Amino acid sequence: MFLEPQETMPQTSVVFSSILGPSCSGQVQPGMGERGSGAGGSGDLVFQEGRLISGSLEALMEHLVPTVDYYPDRTYIFTFLLSSRVFIPPHDLLARVGQICLEQRQQLETGSEKAKLKSFSAKIVQLLKEWTEAFPYDFQDEKAMAELKAITHRVTQCDEENGTVKKAIAQMTQSLLLSLAARSQLQELREKLRSPAMDKGSVLKAKPPATQKDILGVCCDPLVLAQQLTHIELERVSSIHPEDLMQIVSHMDSRDKHRCRGDLTKTYSLEAYDNWFNCLSMLVATEVCRVVKKKHRTRMLEFFIDVARECFNIGNFNSMMAIISGMNLSPVARLKKTWSKVKTAKFDVLEHHMDPSSNFCNYRTALQGATQRSQMANSSREKIVIPVFNLFVKDIYFLHKIHTNHLPNGHVNFKKFWEISRQIHEFMTWTQVECPFEKDKKIQNYLLTAPIYSEEALFIASFESEGPENHMEKDSWKTLRTTLLNRA
Repeated sequence: MFLEPQETMPQTSVVFSSILGPSCSGQVQPGMGERGSGAGGSGDLVFQEGRLISGSLEALMEHLVPTVDYYPDRTYIFTFLLSSRVFIPPHDLLARVGQICLEQRQQLETGSEKAKLKSFSAKIVQLLKEWTEAFPYDFQDEKAMAELKAITHRVTQCDEENGTVKKAIAQMTQSLLLSLAARSQLQELREKLRSPAMDKGSVLKAKPPATQKDILGVCCDPLVLAQQLTHIELERVSSIHPEDLMQIVSHMDSRDKHRCRGDLTKTYSLEAYDNWFNCLSMLVATEVCRVVKKKHRTRMLEFFIDVARECFNIGNFNSMMAIISGMNLSPVARLKKTWSKVKTAKFDVLEHHMDPSSNFCNYRTALQGATQRSQMANSSREKIVIPVFNLFVKDIYFLHKIHTNHLPNGHVNFKKFWEISRQIHEFMTWTQVECPFEKDKKIQNYLLTAPIYSEEALFIASFESEGPENHMEKDSWKTLRTTLLNRA
């Protein structure tokens, strides 16, 4: 299951996502137009120095919908569509948008601005286009698709002369269906993928035969292995979407009424990526513990230390943390005779970077440096930033936990959701980087399919390599032997 975040303060990111643009903080952009504070709920929006900081849900929904003289800023569209699912399912939001559009259209038809109806229709199509591109999964819901069809049907009635709006709707619909089909295929592929085989260590002689391959028999270059790990990371993280990450927030609020259809799938994509971290940690521990000779175990530890260092240099902090975690598992950490032969200076530097004190201050400094390098990058290699996923999840979790969704006056605390949206969009920017390293199928196949020991088997292998040294270890070893003999 997904790891429960530990209680520390959330990360405060430094850099705004370039994709969202300069208005990421909610600053009203010139030339975009702004809804006034007139009737109909817009007066329930509160701005502070030009920044939208709160409003009633109804007013925020109205602020999303264009008018003849107004089109919402792109950052607001993204942030509200992302955060609104905490309060209202996407299909219900789409239905309300449709109602607001219909009301505005009726006013234009009966008023003196009938000539502006086509311009208004084009803006509605543009809004729907941005919605379907940013959050296509919202439309997997049959109710949402029905609402989309209803809105577009009304809009096309205003464009019977040259059909430009109708063409735009057709293109939008085709792109949406292609996107949904691609995600459906990806989900089918996920279900076919099997988890790495787990060696349960059913007999005491857990050591593999000498002819069995280990990681060094497949790849002995730490840089190459770090590059292949980065390939896997980027492939797996690319299946995570903004609305998936919002589950970190809405999952806590969804013991209730606002559980959206498809949430289980979205949670799965997060857990699948988290499971990759755990599998990599266990693989590292397995590769170390299964080695018979102390000299070779020492070499294996030093190899993984070098791999972790190369991951750090690349900007792949998630694999780096997984490797360090694997070497810090008890069955590996207790191998004192092996560790005494390891040159640990490099490992000490890595542990310093991942020191959990002060809310992983050292890691966050390194992440900030990698982010700045990525923003100024001239090559794909310099653009790579893969944060420690569990820490990112924890940051979003606590940002949600320490700030309320609603203010005392009942307004939505939109200032909170600007920040959540910004951090999620920054993460999504990192996931869109194309891996510049050449893919090695042989190495990746080993990393993804090599058998890994269970925790029980790791302890057996560890005790067989270096016997128990104290009463607690002796008792554990005795219990393990008894359990396995009874099982046999």
